[in-house]
Amino acid sequence: MQELDTVGQGSVRVTRISEKLVILEKDLATEQMVLAMGPQHPSTHGVLKLECLTDGEVITEAIPVLGYLHRCFEKCCENIDYPAVVPYTDRLDYLAGMNSEFAYALAVEKLLDIEIPRRAEFIRVIMAELNRIASHLVAIGTYGIDLGAFTPFLFCFRDREIILGLLEWASGARMLYNYIWIGGLACDVPADFLKRVREFITYFRPKAVELQELLTGNEIFVKRTYGVGIMPADVAINYGWSGPMLRGSGVKWDLRRNDPYSVYPEIDFKVVVPDGKHSVIGDCLSRHIVRAVEMEESLKIIEQCIDKIPSSEGFNSRSAIPKRIRPKAGEVYSRAENPRGELGFYIESDGKSTKPIRCKARSSCFVNLSAMKDLSKGQLIPDLVAIIGSIDIVLGEVDR
Repeated sequence: MQELDTVGQGSVRVTRISEKLVILEKDLATEQMVLAMGPQHPSTHGVLKLECLTDGEVITEAIPVLGYLHRCFEKCCENIDYPAVVPYTDRLDYLAGMNSEFAYALAVEKLLDIEIPRRAEFIRVIMAELNRIASHLVAIGTYGIDLGAFTPFLFCFRDREIILGLLEWASGARMLYNYIWIGGLACDVPADFLKRVREFITYFRPKAVELQELLTGNEIFVKRTYGVGIMPADVAINYGWSGPMLRGSGVKWDLRRNDPYSVYPEIDFKVVVPDGKHSVIGDCLSRHIVRAVEMEESLKIIEQCIDKIPSSEGFNSRSAIPKRIRPKAGEVYSRAENPRGELGFYIESDGKSTKPIRCKARSSCFVNLSAMKDLSKGQLIPDLVAIIGSIDIVLGEVDR
């Protein structure tokens, strides 16, 4: 065909060929589209809504819309006694109830200036690390599902079930424990509990390695996460990130090591950060690797606690629990390393009431989620699923 003539019509250039108009180039103005992801989308892991501004397949901005699971946690705490707050903390990060109870108990004990029995300290750490492993198993398993890997999900929940069985044996509950009390524990662990925990450690060590091979060594999983959602260390620090999110950006910060509490100063373990050999430091894959390797470190911590724990002879789990808690006037902030980062409690007492006049929970999930704008900018829509999964949020703690 022979080009007869070219005519310019505004921003569209057309060519007359055989007296037909054929569009060769377009320079048309496009508009951004608002795409709502959630609050019922399965990959948001709860009732989270993201309002995404998209330019074609590229995300220019993702704005989290929160509050669908708001239950007035902090206001409730101002209307109940200090011990009655413990069951409410279970419902913050409901995948790590033991850790949340631990953080709250530490805060009130700091306000009361009391020490708890040494055996109770070791039991608290054992429970917290078991719950950390169970929480990471959910994070890793559901992350696999988000990106199309079904088998690791089944493996993770199979092994998590063993941990939930142990926690239920000790506390009577599978998820909302009410076990770590102010001044001690609800009760001592059963007679053969520590023996069963040792058996679990022996069983799970090779399973943790197998799980890494299933996902971290999976070519499709790596391609979906490698170099996606990169967060530089300085930006992560400025956002106030903590936990695996911050360590995934290469910052060696762990409250169990950097601001130690309970018996963690006596325990030998390493703070896990990516080495950059298998991932781009700060990307989704780095955050996944940190959680996967942390489970092995938790096994080491539990093992050392079992070796060092004092005998149960003469132990009273409630010996340090005050009959009526009325702290002196003052304020305190205490924090602990939860599976998703720093959970802190700011508590204020007037010295007269048995109820806190202020109880503020500092949520790591909320802070980590606040960086969605930077994490998602310039990413493709399918990559948004990988980014959200790598944050590992629990909406119970985000909304509170």
